[in-house]
Amino acid sequence: KEEDFEIIDKKQLPDAAELRNEEKAKPEEGRWSAPILSLARKASENLALSYGSALKSASLVGLVSKPGSSDSPAKTSTRCHTMEERANLMNMMKLSIKILIQSALSLGRTLDSDFPPLQQFFVVLEHCLKHGLKVKKTFIGQNKSFFGPLELVEKLCPEASDIATSVKNLPELKTAVGRGRAWLYLALMQKKLADYLKVLLDHKHLLSEFYEPDALMMEEEGAVIVGLLVGLNVIDANLCLKGEDLDSQVGVIDFSLYLKETQDSDGKQDGGITAVLDQKHYVEELNRHLSCTVADLQNKIDCLEKTNSKLQEELAAATDRIGSLQEEQQQLKQQNELIRERSEKSVEVTKEDTKVELDTYKQSRQGLDEMYSDVWKQLKEEKKIRLELEKELELQIGMKTEMEIAMKLLEKDTHEKQDTLVALRQQLEEVKAINLQMFHKSQNAECSLQQKTEAISSFEGKTNEMMSSMKRMEERLQQAEKARQAAEERCNKMKQELAGRLDSCRQQMAQLDSKCSTLEKELKSEKEQRQTLQKELHQEKDATTLLKTELQQMEGLKKELRKLQDEKQQLKKVHEEQEQALQEMGLHLSQSKLKMEDIKEVNKALKGHTWLKDDEATHCKQCKKEFSISRRKHHCRNCGDIFCNTCSSNELALPSYPKPVRVCDNCHTLLLQQCSSNSS
Repeated sequence: KEEDFEIIDKKQLPDAAELRNEEKAKPEEGRWSAPILSLARKASENLALSYGSALKSASLVGLVSKPGSSDSPAKTSTRCHTMEERANLMNMMKLSIKILIQSALSLGRTLDSDFPPLQQFFVVLEHCLKHGLKVKKTFIGQNKSFFGPLELVEKLCPEASDIATSVKNLPELKTAVGRGRAWLYLALMQKKLADYLKVLLDHKHLLSEFYEPDALMMEEEGAVIVGLLVGLNVIDANLCLKGEDLDSQVGVIDFSLYLKETQDSDGKQDGGITAVLDQKHYVEELNRHLSCTVADLQNKIDCLEKTNSKLQEELAAATDRIGSLQEEQQQLKQQNELIRERSEKSVEVTKEDTKVELDTYKQSRQGLDEMYSDVWKQLKEEKKIRLELEKELELQIGMKTEMEIAMKLLEKDTHEKQDTLVALRQQLEEVKAINLQMFHKSQNAECSLQQKTEAISSFEGKTNEMMSSMKRMEERLQQAEKARQAAEERCNKMKQELAGRLDSCRQQMAQLDSKCSTLEKELKSEKEQRQTLQKELHQEKDATTLLKTELQQMEGLKKELRKLQDEKQQLKKVHEEQEQALQEMGLHLSQSKLKMEDIKEVNKALKGHTWLKDDEATHCKQCKKEFSISRRKHHCRNCGDIFCNTCSSNELALPSYPKPVRVCDNCHTLLLQQCSSNSS
């Protein structure tokens, strides 16, 4: 598998005698090529040792071909080659991390993107991530980049979402390699590079989609590299991604950095530098805590805005429900008016019918007086009929009870509507509770604002302390200048002996000037932070005022709801009064119907015929056919029996009915005979 680096074979390296001859031939080039040659010797020795150990381990595991084994020598050579690559990359990673930490600690400052050891560290890390990558074929061509597995970190660790979004929003990056390099830069600045890679290694089943099974990230060497990366949390890096061409950078390892002999820095640093660094770390921690609190406040404000929007939606829904209920009430009013009009019309019709029947009754009374003597004979029969009529009255009483049950059901419907109104009231109470919660949350926000003001006051105290320390440093500088003047007077006497000491004093003065400049920069940054915090305070005050106005609006809405409830109660009272009036009208109608039925029954009793009930007749009295849906029941208005339509299709005018009514065939013939006899 082709990679961006090559493995040096021991056979390709020149011997020591050849190197000496070349040094003699080119003495000028020997000054800078000597360390490279020494590195080459060390690398060849290390490679030979690693190659031998790899062969031994491969033979133990079963990778190297034995006389009785069936594996081909090509497979064993590729496996040994990959093991050598992993070992070499791990060793290079160790060297780059070690030199980066040593150089950063010796400088004692934040590292920029132009720092050579940091650049070489990113190059070596890129080689490690590229080792064993699978080639993905697309329509454009083959794609092989290490940004694919880094995108999985966003799904596995939600903290890395900020890095992914910032990388995607950079317009300068056009390739996956550039995005992967930017992602590594941002992770190192957050001091979470080791944590993110550890999350990837914990989910190797996901990495298998991107890496071969013998890749460095899939083996134990990946876990070792992640453990080495934990040491980089000591370093402070300030890397600027804007203006850098990360897409076209060539990742070539520069071995000249690793040839320099590392010197043990046993000398103690000055106390002033350590104090300034400690103060700087303390201020950074305070800034982190403040940023966390600001993020929490922003989350709370977002939650408050969401709850406000939900409350507004619920209020809109409640107003819609109230409007629908009012429309239903209007519909009920219209229905009540229609029922009232119908009842009035029916009462008028019944009155007219009663008048007509009274007129007919008066006309028939004259004929009935003549039949009065015959009626006394039929009193016994009428008593029996009266008993039957009492039974019918009992049945009518049962019908009346059924009507009462129907009225009760209507009352139940009204009770259910009242229950819905109670539920609406409960919802309003819940809205009130949510408003109280909003009020408490606003009070908590004001408390947090007070805490921020206290933090700002503490920052002002710290800035005052820094100013006092600056004054002390200036006093020290004045003392140093006085000492310098005394030293110059002495130097006139002893110039030759104290020349070296003057140089050391000048170096110390330069260091003090650099410290003063750094302190001034830090003061400027703290002032800027203070200004930003004041701006945030103003914004939060504006947010509190907005919340107060919204609370006032909510109170106005509550008052409107109360007014609507009062109007609803008034409408309920009017509705109940109308229902009572309708019930009274129904009672009057029922009484008038009972009176009419009594009059009809008296007329039937006087005639000597009985009115059969619908339940008593199942067959036609004349043709004896069974009644069904198609063959309906019809009463004869003369005899009171039940017939079918064919047997009762005739109509005649009776003395009790002014208009012609339905009569059966037998009654029709009898009445015609009577009429003919009377006319004769």
